[in-house]
Amino acid sequence: MADPLVTYVLLCLSSFLAGAINAVAGGGTLLTFPALLAVVSPIEANATSTMSLIPGSLGSGWGYRAELAQAKERLRLLWAPSFFGGILGALAVTRFPEKVFAAMVPWLLIAASTLLLLQKPLSKYIQAHPHEEPKGWTLWGIVFFQFLVGIYGGYFGAGIGILMLSALSFMGIPDIHRMNGVKAVLGFLINGITAVIFVVEGVVVWKYALAMAVASTAGGYLGARGARRLRAEHVRALVVTIGFAVAGYSFWKRFGS
Repeated sequence: MADPLVTYVLLCLSSFLAGAINAVAGGGTLLTFPALLAVVSPIEANATSTMSLIPGSLGSGWGYRAELAQAKERLRLLWAPSFFGGILGALAVTRFPEKVFAAMVPWLLIAASTLLLLQKPLSKYIQAHPHEEPKGWTLWGIVFFQFLVGIYGGYFGAGIGILMLSALSFMGIPDIHRMNGVKAVLGFLINGITAVIFVVEGVVVWKYALAMAVASTAGGYLGARGARRLRAEHVRALVVTIGFAVAGYSFWKRFGS
């Protein structure tokens, strides 16, 4: 991408599509992160991708505000492990040598694509097998799992939604929409503190992040409006295919030669 104009167009296009995809099915990072890898370092790509997609996650939380009014206890319990896990994950990205994160990229892409692949069957299972409100060690096990999700979210982030959904299914939340509301707020919390640390550490490429944030916001708005016309499973299948293809290319580039 030698031409700056072409670079901006392609990055904004990937961000626009990512915003729309996040509104319909999730997994938008699997578009923005590989696109940024073509022009910046892996850590800068991770940080800039996170920053560019934050407005969309904030909008998702606002869209579920009615459901969130009935899930305040879960948010009180899970905000701290999400927040502090996100801090640890982001610091792990910025404080360890960049070659460590670069070596993890193919595996992270595989993990994120696999999580997205499992999203629909897991969601169906959750709706068909509601759990009672947990107590004792089960409750603290869920809190600890959310802490690990926060660390992963701060480190990379793609696929944290389905991880949180699997944990929230054991929290006694009676419907999937309330779970999605809690998931959206916790996801914004993880991404938000991660973005703050990336800004402080100076790894966000602002000339790309700002333009991509505008594009992702527009994509998220149009994606939400057109969600009823698009089949989420078709969008998800496309993103999963792209994710595995990029992961395969990353493996080949790193180990093939």
